[in-house]
Amino acid sequence: MNPRLIAISGSLKGTVFALTVSDVSVGREAANTVCLNDPSVSRRHCLLRRIANENEIESSETESEQPSGPIAQWSIIDLESFNGTFVNNVPIKEQVLGHGDQVTIGDVVLLFVIQDVNTEGTATLPHDEADLITRSTVRLRRDDALYLRPEKILSELPATGRIARDLNTLLRISAAINSLRGLEELQKRVLELIREVVPVEREAILLIEKEDEAFTSVCGWTKLTGPDNSLTVSKTITRQVLLERVALLSNDLVDNTSYKQASSLVGARVCSVLCLPLIIFDKTLGVIYLDTSDPGARFDEGHLQLMTGVADIAAVAIENARHFELLENEKAQLQKEIQIEHAMIGESLPMRSVYNLIGKVAATDSRVFIRGESGTGKELAAHAIHMNSVRATRPFVAINCATLNESLLESELFGHEKGAFTGAINQKRGKLEIADGGTLFLDEVGELTLSIQAKLLRVLQQAEFDRVGGARPVKVDVRVIAATNRNLEEAIKTGGFRDDLYYRLKVVELLMPALRDRREDIPLLATHFVASYSKKCKRKVLGISPEVRQLLMAYDWPGNVRELENAIERAVVLGSSAFILPEDLPEAVLESGASPATESPAFYESVKESKRLLIKRALEKSAGNYTEAARLLGVHPNNLHRLIKNLNLSKPTGSK
Repeated sequence: MNPRLIAISGSLKGTVFALTVSDVSVGREAANTVCLNDPSVSRRHCLLRRIANENEIESSETESEQPSGPIAQWSIIDLESFNGTFVNNVPIKEQVLGHGDQVTIGDVVLLFVIQDVNTEGTATLPHDEADLITRSTVRLRRDDALYLRPEKILSELPATGRIARDLNTLLRISAAINSLRGLEELQKRVLELIREVVPVEREAILLIEKEDEAFTSVCGWTKLTGPDNSLTVSKTITRQVLLERVALLSNDLVDNTSYKQASSLVGARVCSVLCLPLIIFDKTLGVIYLDTSDPGARFDEGHLQLMTGVADIAAVAIENARHFELLENEKAQLQKEIQIEHAMIGESLPMRSVYNLIGKVAATDSRVFIRGESGTGKELAAHAIHMNSVRATRPFVAINCATLNESLLESELFGHEKGAFTGAINQKRGKLEIADGGTLFLDEVGELTLSIQAKLLRVLQQAEFDRVGGARPVKVDVRVIAATNRNLEEAIKTGGFRDDLYYRLKVVELLMPALRDRREDIPLLATHFVASYSKKCKRKVLGISPEVRQLLMAYDWPGNVRELENAIERAVVLGSSAFILPEDLPEAVLESGASPATESPAFYESVKESKRLLIKRALEKSAGNYTEAARLLGVHPNNLHRLIKNLNLSKPTGSK
């Protein structure tokens, strides 16, 4: 006894749906037990329900042997579908089905079969319908797969030799592949193990990155050639498996009209195909595809059940291998970033992106165009690119294009011959010649005049230039890195910058983030500058106070890292305590403490008020004598003057 629904017309003609659960929902939604992907079918069209008869009830109560004849009936219930449900061309709401009834659901006609069909033709089905069962496509949902339901294995599966062999195979495959970490090695091992238990001539594992996309990797094998990653598989079948997320078995494909248009099957004279989805946590990774052209070695439903279990085990192993390779790649990338030699400080995500890009472009000889506000460290980035390139042993020459007028910049950049102009008493090599074999960094390249832009374009195009007053071209091999804080696109529109030079310079673009966009790096930078200037100024400063940290984080730093460095240097020079205190900071930074961006403005205001009160009392006790008041407070008189100014305290009358 083997109750089934067989599609005998419509887009799913030839498909067999086994009825393995008591309630079988039918409809267009993927959540249905029987999914009919046809627009004429309602989302939830009808329900087939198993009805236990008296013989079955008695059998279950007495625990006697199950009767040999049919012991259950099935009814069909329409779920208020749009097109209705028909049994033998009659619309129904609910009806008991008989063996051989035709069920029409939209444009799909299904044959209800409750008896097994044997090869001797003893079934009551017509010959062509019996042939449809043996020459058909069988779809198996994961929920119906025997080896994915432990409770069924223990309670319902017969203890046959094939079942025992399949379970042993699944156990062996699981142990063999779960110890492998490399994705390619894993896929080859899975295919090797499949060949030991399935009579396959061609097989492949095809993976996708995202659903509804083309396959991104293929690991294949054929009986004739061995490993073959160029294996051509049936797109018709793989597309169905990915779309419906069901395992698919098709036999006698040469005679199956559903696949007459599949050239990959017809050309190879494939007669049997198994295709199974690789699914984990409701995510489709790809498919396992098997086929054979040997009529004597066709696949059966036992192979379908076994391979569904194999696919489930393989999906977990493949996903783990993918994650392992991803982590390994990230680890290698992080190690590469750590190995990059640079003088920049920061661990924020924007700076990690900068390090990552530097690591990639440094290994090449491509020109780099660095953008960023003033003070973001564009020259440091350029120097890092040079130091991690093959030119690291050659000169790194930097020139600021905004600091010199046109004539001086031209001479500085290209050099000049003796007597080229008044005062040119000797030949002079320019920055381009000095940087030969190394790197030339052009800071503020947007300030170049159009005349010099044209000469620089020649250097980039022909790797040669003329000295000022020279007649012979000078050949150079130099990598040019340019930087600007200007909007050169706007300058091109107004005619202030050549577009051909712009695109020559902008091969790879690197954006240096503003300090306000990487605030988490501010404490690191501040600590670094405190240590640096403490050593330079020969004054021991241990660090910054919590109040100062809060103020530094709240300030927007329009001058970026350069402004922060200057603020810390000023605090080290003017401060008198072991830690940098708020009163040591510039007024602009102090004012930011009262802004809403500060985490605790009430606390800071209370601290300021306490300082005002202490200073007022000290001045009262000292009768306005600043030196005496400073002694009472334990601060230097200069610091007291600065505190009074920062706290907006008025000078007492008659103070000294």
